[in-house]
Amino acid sequence: MSDKPFVHLHVHTEYSLLDGANKCSALAAAAQEMGMDSVAITDHGVMFGCVEFYNACNAAGVKPILGCEVYVDPNGHTCREGKGQNHLILLVQLDSMAYVDGFYYKPRIDHDLLARYSKGLICSSACLGGEIPQLIMSGDIEGAERRAGMYSDIMGKGNFFLEVQSNSIPEQALVNKTLVEMSETLDLPLIATNASHYMKQN
Repeated sequence: MSDKPFVHLHVHTEYSLLDGANKCSALAAAAQEMGMDSVAITDHGVMFGCVEFYNACNAAGVKPILGCEVYVDPNGHTCREGKGQNHLILLVQLDSMAYVDGFYYKPRIDHDLLARYSKGLICSSACLGGEIPQLIMSGDIEGAERRAGMYSDIMGKGNFFLEVQSNSIPEQALVNKTLVEMSETLDLPLIATNASHYMKQN
């Protein structure tokens, strides 16, 4: 095994309601069994599973990484017009404000809120539902580069990652190719993830 083993940083548990099936205890045990020293929880819009996940990981001798796949509304987290929202992975984040002030169909944050509370956070561009992948798929590469630069500025050097994934979705190959090019052009680090929703492939 490599001295730098793969660590899952985009993982959904049963607390990603209707969108994940991993039980926290089974996830921690599987990470330990596969030789992973860490694993993340990034449920959709919620952090309800974090205590259970944290305790299960500690019991299994695996470092828990607490996070969330948040919904970002570019119109502002208190906007009540339309349903504009994109995904963003935050490792340790702003979920309470998303519920208290920003809940409209889903708990949401915005760029200003992220900028105010970005200290100590690690962020990645998320799946095809993220702002940057959405801009790439619409053909707006310049817009995607501007948005990546904005997130890098908000999060600080080395705290924002472009996220590539390997799956069977046709658009993913185009997005991955563009993200790799953007990583080189903008000097932004890449991470490889898989949005894990189930423990094993059937």
